[in-house]
Amino acid sequence: MGKTLKQARTGREAYCFILPAFIYMLIVLGYPLVYNLYLSFRNVDVKNLTKGGDIFVGLTNYKNLFADPTFRLVLRNTFVFTIACLVFQFTIGFALALFFNQKFKLAGPVRGMLLVSYMMPMSVTGLLGKNIFSNAGLINDLLLKVGIAGPEWLVNGTTAMIAIIVMNCWVGIPFNMLLLMSGLTGISNDIYEAATIDGASWSQKFRYITLPLMKSSIMAVLMLGFIYTFRAFDLMYIMTAGGPVNATDVLGTYSYVRSFTQYKFSEGSAIAMVLFACLFIVGLFYLKLLSKEDD
Repeated sequence: MGKTLKQARTGREAYCFILPAFIYMLIVLGYPLVYNLYLSFRNVDVKNLTKGGDIFVGLTNYKNLFADPTFRLVLRNTFVFTIACLVFQFTIGFALALFFNQKFKLAGPVRGMLLVSYMMPMSVTGLLGKNIFSNAGLINDLLLKVGIAGPEWLVNGTTAMIAIIVMNCWVGIPFNMLLLMSGLTGISNDIYEAATIDGASWSQKFRYITLPLMKSSIMAVLMLGFIYTFRAFDLMYIMTAGGPVNATDVLGTYSYVRSFTQYKFSEGSAIAMVLFACLFIVGLFYLKLLSKEDD
């Protein structure tokens, strides 16, 4: 009986410590999300925002969005940008994690230098990328020195998307490397030594030891990478502002333009809710994988 009362008292104390953080999250995250959902079902724009003359339109904003070819292009851009960044960030980050996991003298300093790009604010990275890929920037200057006329990177739609992917990978590769290295350090060297004694090659050890034991770390890196990349905004807004002709627009920039440039707040809210729905589905998928792994 005493033990039960003690457990109940401990539980109440724990809830008291959690309550301030819960209230903070409810105000900072919960209210904007609910209000954004509310706006997406109405026709709020700059004309009726202050007068309160907006009406309930149901799913009309969502129907108009998916019927709009520009929105479908933006949605495709978002997935292309996200998947391309994930492939390059994860592949190169994994290779660097395996490399720096080896014991050599300059591993620590070189690894620290690579992390500088990850620690830089994204706005600084965007300005840096805008200067590097401008017509008179570093890339075209290097190409010109070897006799190649560089393209107008940020004017052409395809090359502008490539430039943004490169700059995002420059930030994301150290992030992937850091998380994957933490997974590699958790694998005991005794396992590799036993496999070496049994005659396993490097590729066999990588396939049958490293990958299975790093499954949880790999899934975490991929899911976090998807979430951070899919909701990207500042990099493309600074480098191209979504241009040329929506070629580098993603859901984040398109929602911002609709809401705060064209003042179609309900349509911008609907775009933001589509973004939230995509990330919510990915989060549920990740939680389901974690529950399967725990079982």
